[in-house]
Amino acid sequence: MRRTERLWGAAVLQLLLTARVVSALEPISVGIAIGAASLLTGYLSYKDIYCRFSECCREEQPFNASALKLDLEEKLFGQHVATEVIVKALTGFRSNKNPKKPLTLSLHGWAGTGKNFVSQIVAENLHPKGLKSNFVHLFVSTLHFPHEQKIKLYQDQLQKWIRGNVSACARSVFIFDEMDKLHPGIIDAIKPFLDYYEQVDGVSYRKAIFIFLSNAGGDLITKTALDFWLAGRKREDIQLKDLEPVLSVGVFNNKHSGLWRSGLIDRNLIDYFIPFLPLEYRHVKMCVRAEMRARGSAIDEDIVTKVAEEMTFFPKDEKIYSDKGCKTVQSRLDFH
Repeated sequence: MRRTERLWGAAVLQLLLTARVVSALEPISVGIAIGAASLLTGYLSYKDIYCRFSECCREEQPFNASALKLDLEEKLFGQHVATEVIVKALTGFRSNKNPKKPLTLSLHGWAGTGKNFVSQIVAENLHPKGLKSNFVHLFVSTLHFPHEQKIKLYQDQLQKWIRGNVSACARSVFIFDEMDKLHPGIIDAIKPFLDYYEQVDGVSYRKAIFIFLSNAGGDLITKTALDFWLAGRKREDIQLKDLEPVLSVGVFNNKHSGLWRSGLIDRNLIDYFIPFLPLEYRHVKMCVRAEMRARGSAIDEDIVTKVAEEMTFFPKDEKIYSDKGCKTVQSRLDFH
């Protein structure tokens, strides 16, 4: 009996190893091997075994809100509003088994304040492979939609791309970077997908997530932060309600925004306009320390101070906020 069990075990192992080797070459062979392994073992389903060797879209996989919160608190600096809103928005959305529409977030603020970093963290908490996942899709305006005269073509391509990917995985995530450089009108092509429809042409988009990243509105956010500082109020006292109304109106009326006069705003299809505050000197030092840790280096406070002092700050007289946020920390640290 033991000899028989060993032979069965060896056969199963060989099939699984074979599946792993050929997975990059021939999906059909993978299916045959895994199917045979499933029959031999009798314990795991075809999908269970297949998903061990290939990324699967697990629509009902539980969302770990605590892990996301911890990631944001440990890795994102100076953005208490963004951290709170993103955690609450994603937790509420993923705990709802029957959402009425996709979750749509619009992240705003100057370069280097953490918008791209947050989208990466969110992607990793939704799909283990993060931005490399087959179910996370990043669009960069200047790369994917560069020509104004091709707006109609871009709109058609965008609709087909999103429809195809949501059909493959209802939990797909779509990230649109450089929205402030996107030609107005392009993004309205996905308006039907973000609306309160149960289905559009037989496809439900209600479990998908759309994230827009934009520098537009950065001036409005900075003005509010500066007003708080001049009034002697703490930065941490700034709340979403202090910024979201003026931010949505400002972006809607900004001709240099991809959301200019957009139906997405007019129809209230964007769930949250999330402000990223300008970073102060102390936040830049936090970014330097984090980069040192990421490189496996010991924290040298002298170098931390030198890198932070090399950054430029505004307004001209007060010099409170870093004009590039933490964007150039990595390259500057290379010189020390």
